[in-house]
Amino acid sequence: MKCLSDYLWQTLVPIVFFSFIWMLFSYLKKEEEVREIKEKNNEIELQFLKSQINPHVLFNNLNTIYSYALEEPKKVPEMVLMLSDNLKHVLYESNTTFVSLEKEIDYVTNYIAFQKIRTQNIKTVIFKKNIDTLNYKIAPLLLITLIENSFKHSASKSTINIEINVENSVLRLGVTNKIAIHSSENLGVPIGLANLKKRLKLLYKDKHVLVIEVTENYSVQLKLELT
Repeated sequence: MKCLSDYLWQTLVPIVFFSFIWMLFSYLKKEEEVREIKEKNNEIELQFLKSQINPHVLFNNLNTIYSYALEEPKKVPEMVLMLSDNLKHVLYESNTTFVSLEKEIDYVTNYIAFQKIRTQNIKTVIFKKNIDTLNYKIAPLLLITLIENSFKHSASKSTINIEINVENSVLRLGVTNKIAIHSSENLGVPIGLANLKKRLKLLYKDKHVLVIEVTENYSVQLKLELT
């Protein structure tokens, strides 16, 4: 029994010791990976936020408001309020990793409403949404890139179709528009779309599907598993 006890002691102690070292090493490695992911995500989100607060886009919106101030002044207060709410969302409510789905949907709805006014008599916008509940979290400003692109690159006198469905914690966004001739050669991987793909990979690894098809139409389908 003594020999057996000595044998077990000499065998188990090294095993336990090296197992502990291995677990500690794995933990530290995991912590380092998490830290790197957070740093990379913060950098990408900062770039993304900068692209959202694009002075050119802001000036275009202000010019639209100015035009309506001269022609249809009754619509101006509503437009100023929409623009203000959108800027507030981008600047203050989107500096966290996740926001409530309700706020993000409100932001998207607000953006589309503003663009409907801005592109009136130029483009037809069809927006549909079917959401079982808003009690989810989502990474901020994920959807808006795909929606913005449809307005930027769609042809005049064309129709933009946007549909958002949320069911059983799965969000599906579909966007389709006819491509403008001058935009057909510039639909590679713009900065906003590249940042979006990086954020999806970081925040929704194995929990998203993004499909982009380019013919005479530009079609995007995004599927997200929400939390």
